[in-house]
Amino acid sequence: MRSIPKLVAQDDQLHSMAAHEPEAIRRPSLGWALLEPARFAAELGLLALTGPLLATSPRGDGHPVMVLPGFAATDHGTMLLREFLSLIGYEVFPWNLGWNLDQHSAGENGEYVAQRIDAIADQTGRKVSLVGWSLGGVIAREAARRDSSPLRQVITLAGPFAGNPSATSLAILYEMITGNRLSSPEHRERYRCGHRPLAVPSSAIFSKSDGVVAWQNCVSETDAITENIEVYSSHSGFSVNPAVFYAVADRLAQPEQGWSKFVPSGPYRHFFPEMGSAQGN
Repeated sequence: MRSIPKLVAQDDQLHSMAAHEPEAIRRPSLGWALLEPARFAAELGLLALTGPLLATSPRGDGHPVMVLPGFAATDHGTMLLREFLSLIGYEVFPWNLGWNLDQHSAGENGEYVAQRIDAIADQTGRKVSLVGWSLGGVIAREAARRDSSPLRQVITLAGPFAGNPSATSLAILYEMITGNRLSSPEHRERYRCGHRPLAVPSSAIFSKSDGVVAWQNCVSETDAITENIEVYSSHSGFSVNPAVFYAVADRLAQPEQGWSKFVPSGPYRHFFPEMGSAQGN
């Protein structure tokens, strides 16, 4: 049985490749990439079968949550997640910026996302939590680095915010659509310090069987308010995976003062590889 101290030590080292050997990070294997559609269908089916169990998720306190979609996706891609978060008690907002085409949607300096966050904070009178899937997670963390004052916390779902930006099975498509060169010094500089903790609590939820982005790009250095949470999921499945939904609900339910790290429990605890077995003993 793995002890909790050992798990903490492992977590502390997850970001080591992104921090020190980004060029050694490789894109996911072709096998995982080819399995993405079938795994997404299975995870969607699992959500339908086990949906009632999500009623055991921690309840929300009504604070605003903005959900950012992944690359080349719109708010339609996060509809189920947003509906779930609304049902458990949050005031949920889409990003309302159309297709996520990186700087073309978020703004060259993230100004459109910043304006959206400020508008939500002004409308609700409360700090905003960000939940970003894939590229949406990258943009969410960048927004927090620019100005954390209107933010409560940041949760990324398979967000490749660090390491080697070329380590993705969608590299060619991304470059064609955005006009960015992933191998350019400017683009690599964007990710050079991505592993460093934010000024607000943050949770990076990732999967080592991700078929689209290298999981080593999706984890952070940890501190008292920064954590990594491993889950069994495909990349596309992060938008429908019930265990991911449960983890997001648990994180959002953390008090604004007194945030503590995730401890898997309840019906989905075995979906969390590193801690599930320890918690079951």
